[in-house]
Amino acid sequence: MSELKEVLQKHGFRFKKQFGQNFLSDGNLLRSIVESSGVTKDTTVVEIGCGAGTLTRVLAESAKKVYAFDIDRDLQPVLAETLAGLDNVEVLFRDFNKMDLSAFEAEIDDYVVVANLPYYITTPLVTKLLEESEKAQGLAIMVQEEVAERFCAKENTPEYGSITAGIALKGSAKIVKRVSRNLFYPRPNVDSAVVKIDFEKDRIPVKSTLAYRQTVKCAFLNRRKTLENNLVNVFSLTREQAKGILAQANIDEKARGETLSPERLAYLSDVLVEHGVLQ
Repeated sequence: MSELKEVLQKHGFRFKKQFGQNFLSDGNLLRSIVESSGVTKDTTVVEIGCGAGTLTRVLAESAKKVYAFDIDRDLQPVLAETLAGLDNVEVLFRDFNKMDLSAFEAEIDDYVVVANLPYYITTPLVTKLLEESEKAQGLAIMVQEEVAERFCAKENTPEYGSITAGIALKGSAKIVKRVSRNLFYPRPNVDSAVVKIDFEKDRIPVKSTLAYRQTVKCAFLNRRKTLENNLVNVFSLTREQAKGILAQANIDEKARGETLSPERLAYLSDVLVEHGVLQ
């Protein structure tokens, strides 16, 4: 930790609260994150929020290529020092969430995302990768512990929500490591966890990916309302139509969205497509 502080102070770096900057320096932890990600010499890695480059350097020692993104250009002199001597790292000072992902992916190989994510971009970033990426093979990401629990939740639990169901369509998620807030600099107010998400083609077959996403959004729009009410309100169905669709999907008309597994939500989305409600 002291070495990291010295490098940051040497270059006059000041943390910016709006970027959610909390850096890691513990070598054992960094190696553990890379090991859990499954990165090998054949792997291309995209790191988002590379910060001071501590994780970047360990990734570069194991991977074929690392594309390291950060939004803060004030880190440029810091990264020039911490990543000195590495020829397989490309640092990109761009906002990944605002980037044309298809254009970027057209220039690179299949890749995995490994990152200590700034908390405020976690859900939008994961959603972007789920919905737009054609080449991401999976993620190994450090996130707020509460968010990690949400990503891996099961139906009928308070943590289960639309992001859980969104992830489940494309991959399986599990927590591989829990990390104390004391290992970050500066120290955040919460603990973290590393979540590994492995993407699997056609993991849950659906007639339409878009219809599945719209069904999930509808199901969790108002957690207190029944699925029947949400269907009526979101898709402008009559109550009789909604009841008929739920009956065909073998779902109790009083059920709430949070009680349905991703597989059940997928079947419901297929029924909605069959009825012409969604495409």
